[in-house]
Amino acid sequence: MSRIPLIAGNWKMYKTGPEAVKTAIDLANLCSKVQGIEVMIAPTFLSVQHVAESVKGTNVKIGAQNLYFEKQGAFTGEISGDMLKAADVEYVIIGHSERRQFFGETDESVCKKIKAATQIGLKPILCIGESETQREEEKTFEILDKQVSDGLKGLGSDELKNLVLAYEPVWAIGTGKTASIDQVDDVHQYLRSLLEKLFSKDLASQTRILYGGSVKPENVKDLMGIKDVDGALVGGASLDANKFINIITYNT
Repeated sequence: MSRIPLIAGNWKMYKTGPEAVKTAIDLANLCSKVQGIEVMIAPTFLSVQHVAESVKGTNVKIGAQNLYFEKQGAFTGEISGDMLKAADVEYVIIGHSERRQFFGETDESVCKKIKAATQIGLKPILCIGESETQREEEKTFEILDKQVSDGLKGLGSDELKNLVLAYEPVWAIGTGKTASIDQVDDVHQYLRSLLEKLFSKDLASQTRILYGGSVKPENVKDLMGIKDVDGALVGGASLDANKFINIITYNT
């Protein structure tokens, strides 16, 4: 099954509203002739609706960096799936390592958020990855198995037809380190087989598995050349439209 590559930019806690809109417009102009690749950016909650309006009708799609699993209520500081949908958000990043590390995100809360996203029609990007210590202790596959199994517990193949997995080794996020080609290949093959074991061959073959962790113009072509890598979740290098377009157009 042919999987359209997805190059996604996670803008984290960067850019004011006007800065985000300007970068998004610049990126949309640069992407006007891009074909065969899906491009997504995830600005902050405060900027997301303005950014969505500024790139409407272009090749750039919009994601959010998180959501809460309840539809509404007394949950100060949270954002629901309905609110994101109303702001023309299509994707939502769930379980990013920074959410797990700094804000107490667990596999259980991740699962609730995945369910909330799928129920409202948002496309979830489930982030998974091991720490440096876990890799050194040869627990990578054990950790990934738990994060995927528990993060998708109780969900069926039909509900997960728009699921995207993003493998981000924690030790490579924002550090300048990148997993080796062999390391990425091994993990992505494992994740594909895990999806087949947990769900079905069809779901495994259609699910896009992204790599994230210091992706930049200099290494993206090698990473995208790996059979089971279907795109990239890019952090810092996505903040500059001129730099990000060089990642998006890696194959030209």
